[in-house]
Order: sequence, then structure tokens, then C-alpha cells
Amino acid sequence: MRVRTSLSALTFQAMATMPAMRAPATMVLAFQFAGWLYQPPAGDQTSPRSNEQITRPLEELPSPPVSSSLSAPRLAALHARLTLSPRLPLQTLHRTLIHPTADPDPRFNNASLALLGGELLGYHTAEHLICHYPRLPMSVFFAAQDAYIGPRALSVITREWGVDKAAEPGGEVAPGLLQFRAIPAGAPLTDPDAPKEKIWNRGVSSRIASDDSNPRRSIRTEDPSENKDEVSYEQACTSFVRALVGAVHLHCGRNASLAFHRDHFLSRHLDFAKLFDFDDPARDLSRLCAREGFEPPIARLISETGRLSRHPVFVVGVYSGRDKLGEAAGASLNEGRVRAAAQALKAWYLYSPPEVTKPSSVEGGETGKKWIPNYVDCGEVVA
Repeated sequence: MRVRTSLSALTFQAMATMPAMRAPATMVLAFQFAGWLYQPPAGDQTSPRSNEQITRPLEELPSPPVSSSLSAPRLAALHARLTLSPRLPLQTLHRTLIHPTADPDPRFNNASLALLGGELLGYHTAEHLICHYPRLPMSVFFAAQDAYIGPRALSVITREWGVDKAAEPGGEVAPGLLQFRAIPAGAPLTDPDAPKEKIWNRGVSSRIASDDSNPRRSIRTEDPSENKDEVSYEQACTSFVRALVGAVHLHCGRNASLAFHRDHFLSRHLDFAKLFDFDDPARDLSRLCAREGFEPPIARLISETGRLSRHPVFVVGVYSGRDKLGEAAGASLNEGRVRAAAQALKAWYLYSPPEVTKPSSVEGGETGKKWIPNYVDCGEVVA
């Protein structure tokens, strides 16, 4: 049996069962009669620093409020200059410029972003070097990694991006300036009472085990993520660039961070041949030929000019059987032989496969590329 109902009947039934709603009672305070009307506090009340921004003047804040970044021309210009994605907000870009020495609050400084960005820079740079130059010695590999993403390189990149530093951090400083507490002029960068660390105290194996890309701590700046009262300009720039890379990765994704790393870091020219420093290239070349099963290298004079003059030139080539391994010119026969052996070693170590597939380019299967195993060398020659 079907029961027919109408919309009006259902409406009347709902009104009959629904409790009556009364308007909320309002309280009129005594001070309102005197002409003082209540004004709600301005700003977003969900912000953790909203009350502090209202009750404290800008001069007392350690860094500019986050709300001021939306109307900062420097941040907008930097965002456009680096062609950043719209998904990266100006508030996060403003946070990357605040060093922990300027604002110790981890919610407003770039300590966490710099930690993530430093790991990403190290991983992607090491991946590029290992895949494109699989025969690089470890010492040259560490030097190349430091040349790409070292503190000195990151400080140069910061200046090229047009980022200026603030004379002194504070809440009244215009957003868009790099804020940190700088080391006073004339102050030592390292502890003068600390024991001097010798170069021979740490070898390449120690650097690999401890994951340290630079063995000479005496000439390397300290980690910018450490909590210190004062840092150098180089350390502040390093923290900013690393934090920006971490922010791009978080807001824009892995592909955007890879493109940002390729455009701003790997696009810089680096002459790998100048990173080599051989103690005895002729001996190293002989051991390399013996390990690879080649004939022993022999130095031969190709041409010469001005033997009896004050500036003679000898062109010497190093051969393994009929194959010429290297060629160089020198002011003497011995100098030409050493340079030719060094040139042959550089040609071996700087070998680059014609086709390279990076692991990061095929992760997730988004690009549609097929994984092709890369060439793995047996290692450098141990003299």
C-alpha cells in the first residue's frame, strides 16, 4: 500500500518536531554607554604570533611579521626574478631569508628548510657527478661538489640573485633582506685556542665514512644550521639558498626542485681539469695501464723547437703500444713527459658516458623514461 505525502506535510511535521530557536542574548557593558564601543582585534587570530604583533611594536620583534611579506616589493621582485612557481607563497620566501641568529623561533626562521635543502643539494649534485663522471677520484669528486654547492659558491649565487643583507635584524626591517647577526669586524672566525688540525690527520676514507665533502675544516665555514649567536655573511647566504631549495621542494614538488637545481647550480661552468693535482702522474699512469691490461706507457718526442735557445718547447706524447694516451708541451723533455702523463690521466678520469639515466629522473614513473643502468667504474688508481 502506497502512502502519498506532500512537501507541505513534511514541512509542517519538521516544524512541529523542531525545538523553537531563540535569538542569542547580548550583554551591554557599562563602558559602552560612555561611547566606548568594543572593537575586535585586527589580523588573523589563528596566527601564533598575532597577539604578539598587536601588543608589541615592530622594533621589539626579532623579525618582520609574516603579514608584511604580502606587500613587500623586494620579495615580489625576487619571486619574479627567480621565476618561482605561484605555489611558493611570499610568506615562505620571506622565511627563507631569516637566519636563526636573527629569530631563534623555529617557526619563523629557515633552520628546518635549510636542513632539507642541504640534503637535496648534496644528493642531486652527487647524483649528477657520479652518473656523468663515473671515474672521478674521490678527492676530485669532493672538490667538484664543493665548487657547485659549497659555501663560497652559494654566497656568490646569493649576490647574483640580487639579495642584499640587512645592517641589523629586527621587526622594522623591510622584508626581502637577508637578516642575520653578523660577526663583528676583526673578530676571529675560528677559536684561536682550538688545536690546529693537520691535513694528514684525515684521509679520503675518513671523509667517505663520515660523509664530509671537505676535509680541511680550518678553511671551511661551520654548518649554518648550528645555533650560534653570530655568523658570517657566507654562512647566512648558505643557509638562505639551502632553505629556498627546500621550500621549492615542499611547495612545488620533486620535479620543480630538480629543474631549479639544474637551472641555477648545474648550469654553472666548472673546469674539472683544473681540479686534478697529481704527485707522480707517470707512476699513476703506469699502474693504471697495468691494472687495465694495457701495454706499459712509453714517452716519445713528437716535435721540438729552440733546443739551444732560452725558451725551448718540446712536444711529448705518451703511447701504449700504438695508441696515444696523451700529449703535452713543456720547456724540457721531463716536463713534457710529466704533463703528457697527467693529460692522459685526466682523459681517463673525465670519461663521460654518451647516455646517462639519473635515478631521480625515473622515480615515480611520471616522466615515462625507462631505467637504463649506468656505467660503474672499478675505482681510481691507488698509488
